[in-house]
Amino acid sequence: MTASEWPPAPVGIDASRWVSRSGCRTALVVAHTIASCHRLLDVIEYIESDPRVQVVFTVAPDVFNQQVKRLLDRLGALVLPWHQAVREQFDLGIAAAHGGLHQLHAPLLLMAHGAGHGKRVRPRPDSGPVLADSPVYGLDAQRLTHDGRVLPTALALSHDREVEVLRRQCPEAAEAAVVVGDPCIDRLVASLPRRPDYRHGIGVGEQEELVVVSSTWGREGGFGRWPDLLPQLMAQLPPTRYRVAALLHPAIWDAHGHRQIRAWLRGCLDAGLLLPDPTENWRGPVVAADHVVGDHGSVTAYAAAVGRRTLLLPAPESEPATGTPQHLLATRAPRLDPRQPLLSQLALSRKVDPERVMAALTARPGNAGVLLRRTMYRLLGLAEPGRHQQTDPVPMPRPHHWATEHGLAS
Repeated sequence: MTASEWPPAPVGIDASRWVSRSGCRTALVVAHTIASCHRLLDVIEYIESDPRVQVVFTVAPDVFNQQVKRLLDRLGALVLPWHQAVREQFDLGIAAAHGGLHQLHAPLLLMAHGAGHGKRVRPRPDSGPVLADSPVYGLDAQRLTHDGRVLPTALALSHDREVEVLRRQCPEAAEAAVVVGDPCIDRLVASLPRRPDYRHGIGVGEQEELVVVSSTWGREGGFGRWPDLLPQLMAQLPPTRYRVAALLHPAIWDAHGHRQIRAWLRGCLDAGLLLPDPTENWRGPVVAADHVVGDHGSVTAYAAAVGRRTLLLPAPESEPATGTPQHLLATRAPRLDPRQPLLSQLALSRKVDPERVMAALTARPGNAGVLLRRTMYRLLGLAEPGRHQQTDPVPMPRPHHWATEHGLAS
């Protein structure tokens, strides 16, 4: 990385020579993965229209960060190289993952990039099943501290339950905890009245039923554990009645490559599978869905919370943290057995206590935007301007950015 590759503005010792608007507070959005980037894009909207604030982005070190720059470029974001970002001072840093955070020079707002903190820590990749008393990932000292220093100035949590877990696992970080709820579920709820528009945007007819298949990454996720599920659904569900869409975690695409994923699913695509690019917003298809077939990932929990009829794939050996929406689904949702005929099982999908799942997901329903905005302005040292705007629905699906029947994407 040479100095000429570093943007000379809007931050840096010579930035005042080049900027047209001076005196702005600077906020650094630290994007590790596509999944964390989607969460951060929800949150940064609360401050980026403020003329007193300059927002810049950086791509942090992560195994699954290959496509983040492409997404940010498409959005027109100003992206600083990581080596520049860690050498500058910012008034606020915002992250939804953990890698490299100790290198930053900014008051840090840290949040989860999924449905709360439901996973437990696996000591090593091949160390066997995760134990029920293993630490909850993201609320442990290994993630939240470095050389005895607590990394987040503010740790945004979705539920009061997580504060108690934090006090047990990393008490030194408890003072940073701020229960704000979940901005993702708030936007999903705001999107529900526009369900017909999402269905029309995807191309689902009024008489068709949309089956959304969701998979998290890794060998325990649905795509890794049940590789024949999508081909079986395409073969067994009558195409005149059902449409099938696959929401694959962005890390699946990054680990195997976009061309390879489309090649593996070419037969399904030729049969009509809807396969959005991982940079596309996954929430529109969830709102549009009639059935969601999912694993232990966050998408299944969000879908159940907004009342989508759900079938849960066989659970992995590791048990979600008690009290989380993932744990609630694991104990209450009907199961789908990929080894048995699928059409008759699809009829068993049902709503899984949406109110209880919602209550497990967020302790501040509808208020995440207000509370996160308040927290960010506190860290920026600025007064909040005016009133908080209403939570917006998620963007309409853009099928021209999805895979086509020929296995390609624009």
